[in-house]
Amino acid sequence: MDAVKELAYALDTFYFLMSGVLVMWMAAGFSMLEAGLVRAKNTAEILTKNIALYAIASIMYMLVGYNIMYGDGINSVIPGLSFLLGGDNATEAVLAGGEDAPYYSNMSDFFFQVVFVATAMSIVSGAVAERMKLWTFLAFAVVMTGFIYPVQGFWKWGGGFLDGLGFLDFAGSGVVHLTGAAAALAGVLLLGARRGKYGEHGEVNAIPGANLPLATLGTFILWMGWFGFNGGSELMLSNVAEANAVSMIFVNTNMAAAGGVVVALVAARLLFGKADLTMALNGALAGLVAITAEPLTPGALAATFIGSIGGVLVVLSIVTLDKLKIDDPVGAISVHGVVGLWGLLAVPLTNADASIGSQLIGAGTIFVWVFGASFVVWLILKAVMGIRVSEEDEYTGVDFSECGLEAYPEFSPGK
Repeated sequence: MDAVKELAYALDTFYFLMSGVLVMWMAAGFSMLEAGLVRAKNTAEILTKNIALYAIASIMYMLVGYNIMYGDGINSVIPGLSFLLGGDNATEAVLAGGEDAPYYSNMSDFFFQVVFVATAMSIVSGAVAERMKLWTFLAFAVVMTGFIYPVQGFWKWGGGFLDGLGFLDFAGSGVVHLTGAAAALAGVLLLGARRGKYGEHGEVNAIPGANLPLATLGTFILWMGWFGFNGGSELMLSNVAEANAVSMIFVNTNMAAAGGVVVALVAARLLFGKADLTMALNGALAGLVAITAEPLTPGALAATFIGSIGGVLVVLSIVTLDKLKIDDPVGAISVHGVVGLWGLLAVPLTNADASIGSQLIGAGTIFVWVFGASFVVWLILKAVMGIRVSEEDEYTGVDFSECGLEAYPEFSPGK
C-alpha cells in the first residue's frame, strides 16, 4: 500500500470511528429523552435499561451478531452462523468501494455497526417503559441484538436478497428504526397499557413526564449524534467527491430535523390549541428518521419537505395509537415505525435507482420478520418469566421494586 493509500486508510478509519462515537453518544440521548418522559418513580429503572442494553448489544454483536449480519450466508435468505470477531469473515481491512477505493479497518466497521444495533434496541426501551420487568427486557435484548436484528440486517446491508431486489436504505430508516419499532410494538401489544392511561369510556388520560428539560437535552443529543449516524454511513471521506457527499448528508440531516420540528409544532397547535413541547421533540426525531433512508440525493429543500411530512405523521400517529389504546410513553413506535416507513417510501422521490415496489417489499419483509420473531420471544418470556410488574409495583414505581433505589429520593413522600 503506497503512502497515499495509507493516508486514506487512516483518514477513513478515523472518520468511521468518530462517526461511531457520535452514534454511541445517541445512547445518552435516548437515556435522557426517556428519563424525561417517564414519571419520576420510574427514572432509575429506565436509565438502568439503557446502559445495560448498550452493554448487552456490544457483547452479543461481538459474539454472534456481526458474523450473522456480515458473514458468508448459506444463501441470500439464510445467513451463516459463526462466532466471535476474527472468524472466517473477518479481515484486517475491508474495501469501501471499487478497486481504487480506500480501505478502512475491519474493527472500525464493527464498532460503527455495533452502535447501530444498540440504537435499535433503545427504541424498544421507551415504548415498554413504566410497566415491564427489567430482567425480561434484558433477556429480550440478548435475542434481539444477537439474532433478530442481524438477520434482517444481512438481508440488506449484508448483501442478502433485499439488497439484490434493489431495496434502498442508506442509513437505516428500515434496518434500524422500523426494526426497533416492530419489536417494540410486539412487546407493547402483549404488555398492555399503563394503569390509568385509558378510561372505561375511551378517554385518554395524559401521564406527563417528570423532566422535560432532560427530554429536550436528550433530543438535542440525538440530533447531534445523527450526523454520525447518517454521515458515517457514507463510509469514507478521503477524496473530494466523498467529502462533498458527507457535507450534503450533514446539511440534509439537519434540515429534515428542522422541518420536522416546525411542522409538528404547528400540527400540535392546530389539533390541541397549544404548542406541545413533546410533539416538537418527537417532530425533530421524526424528521431525522425520515431522512435516514436517503440523506444524500435530496437537495436541502427536499430534505426539509421529507422531514416536515415526518413531523405531521408523528403527531397524527401518536394520537391514533392512543385511540387504539396502544400505550407508548415516549412515542417510539410512531417516531421510528410510522415515520421509518415514510422515510423508506420517500427514497424514490429523489433517488432514481429506487422503486416503490422494492421499498414496500423491503419494509414489509423487515416488519413481518421482526414483529413475528419478537412476538414469539415476548410470548416465551411471558410464559417463563412474566413480562409485567405487579400492580402494586407499578403504582409505587419500578425504581424501588426493580432497582432498589430512586432517582429523586428527596422528592419521595416522607423524605
